Amino acid sequence: MRHLREVTLFLVFFGLAVSAGKVQAQDEQILDEIVAIVGDYIILKSDVDGFVMGMMQQQQLPYSDELWLNSRNQLIDEKVLVIHAKRDTNLVVSDEQVERMLDQRIGQMSVRVGGDKELEKLYGRRIVDLRDDLTPDFRDQLLADQLRNNRLRSIKATPSDIDDWFSQFPTDSLPTLPDIVRISHIVKKPSVTEEARAEAREILETIRDTVLTGKITIEEMAELFSDDPGSADNGGLYLGTPLSQLVPTFAAIASRSSVGVYSRIFETKFGLHFLRVNARRGDVIDYNHILIAFDERKFKKTAALERLAALRDSLMSSEVSFASIARSESEDDLSSVRGGWVVDPNSGERDLYLENLDGLWQTTLLPMEVGDISEPSEVMLQDGKKAYHIVLLQKRLPAHVVNVETDYALIEGLALRDKQARILQEWLVSLKKAVYIDMRGTSRGLYSSEN
Repeated sequence: MRHLREVTLFLVFFGLAVSAGKVQAQDEQILDEIVAIVGDYIILKSDVDGFVMGMMQQQQLPYSDELWLNSRNQLIDEKVLVIHAKRDTNLVVSDEQVERMLDQRIGQMSVRVGGDKELEKLYGRRIVDLRDDLTPDFRDQLLADQLRNNRLRSIKATPSDIDDWFSQFPTDSLPTLPDIVRISHIVKKPSVTEEARAEAREILETIRDTVLTGKITIEEMAELFSDDPGSADNGGLYLGTPLSQLVPTFAAIASRSSVGVYSRIFETKFGLHFLRVNARRGDVIDYNHILIAFDERKFKKTAALERLAALRDSLMSSEVSFASIARSESEDDLSSVRGGWVVDPNSGERDLYLENLDGLWQTTLLPMEVGDISEPSEVMLQDGKKAYHIVLLQKRLPAHVVNVETDYALIEGLALRDKQARILQEWLVSLKKAVYIDMRGTSRGLYSSEN
């Protein structure tokens, strides 16, 4: 049975491997041992140590025996949920869900440690092998998440819950919240120049011609040169991809390509590609591809800025809504479908702390009043790409002591999470009664028989 060593790095925090490595280097005698058995799953001391180091790094916590025991119990709880989720035949996790989660988490970890090569060095294995190792554990995690979310979905915070939660804090100890803003934006990306397009085509033609000679494979060339972070380290390979999930031009080329034949070079919003379809099952394909992205240093911003200026003039002089223009004009896929709303990527909340936004955002927002639409300015999108936007400031709440009148939504959310945590813990106690759990001592001298 596969244990938690690798997946622990991704469960909550991303600094775990580095921290665990530092602890190992400082301790000459590292003895791993089983600290818990949950059904058929084994949890090792190193699994808990890695989780603890992540907690310490992410939340700036000091080490304590209590933190270690709580971390072990969290890993036990996760495995209890997995076991019950696997017993529930109504819960299903698709291969596509697992692949998306792997792409996201491995991508985040890669950025955290300084790139794919550093990540491979950290683990001592290729990313493609790491993905294979993590796949079963990530499937388990998604099943457990479904089971947990189904239980939490039915829990609501009533007005009395909110009042009771807030009243437990003395008025003289309530925290001060920093400036809060609510914003929407319309994004235009700089245009690709013919110089950038010609340079990318020359590179990709050379790669494709080399592959066609048969002296080197598309897989080898993808690993060396492809700019697609989701597949380069896997030789450009994607398995079981529905055509409906591909951008239109890519889907059109893939649908017309014969199995085993290399396509012509074609362009999408990501850059230039060519592909080889390896298998086809109706509208689902397996394929390899190579992407050469356009050199952003050769992009032109003029057209984007002019179009944003024209849109701002239109919004200022007509009754057309900002949201409708954002849906039809904005080139930021994440916000355009929401009418331009900018949300916290982790929580989905619309109210954002101004101090947590980067310098470009703060420079744009600081002089604005509620209802203002900014002049066109530069922005860095969540994918790290540079673009330009106009911003609508919909709400600004100056720094203030938290109170029910101005911060009801925030307090409601905190009260709900507190209630969910209590009910979830009670539920886990009942779930544990139907699962074999054996908790053991460790070389730290720690032991707890509490479930």
